[in-house]
Amino acid sequence: MQESATADPTPVRQPATRRGTGDPATRGRTTIADGVVAKIAGLAARDVVGVHAMGSGLSRTIGAVRERVPGGGGSRTLAGVKAEVGELQTALDLEIVVDYGVAIAEVARSVRENVIAAVERMTGLEVVEVNIAVSDVKLPEDEEDDEAEQPRLQ
Repeated sequence: MQESATADPTPVRQPATRRGTGDPATRGRTTIADGVVAKIAGLAARDVVGVHAMGSGLSRTIGAVRERVPGGGGSRTLAGVKAEVGELQTALDLEIVVDYGVAIAEVARSVRENVIAAVERMTGLEVVEVNIAVSDVKLPEDEEDDEAEQPRLQ
């Protein structure tokens, strides 16, 4: 009997290179700085009707000076906002000035709801608390003082 050597018609397959297993979201860590959460919260709080400003008079003044100094990097968005950020949760302290005549409890509730929604949507962090301190009421006659604070040149 004769033995014949025949070539195997199926090509030899190399094992696939595995680039990683599992969900890509589990292959690393994302950290969010306190300042990022504070900015989001500050902007969300300012969007609420009845909030005149963020922070006390002193923090607003310091923020305005820092904005005018070249390289100061200051931002009024951070005035009156303190954020503590963990890996999964965050807690916020806000200091606001409300307009005269608004229901302060309603404004505070609206601020809390808006801040929680914005921070949780944008960061994925659970907001465990939002503490709100109302530091001042903006009176209608105070508007003349605000106009004096505006720079003459822009």
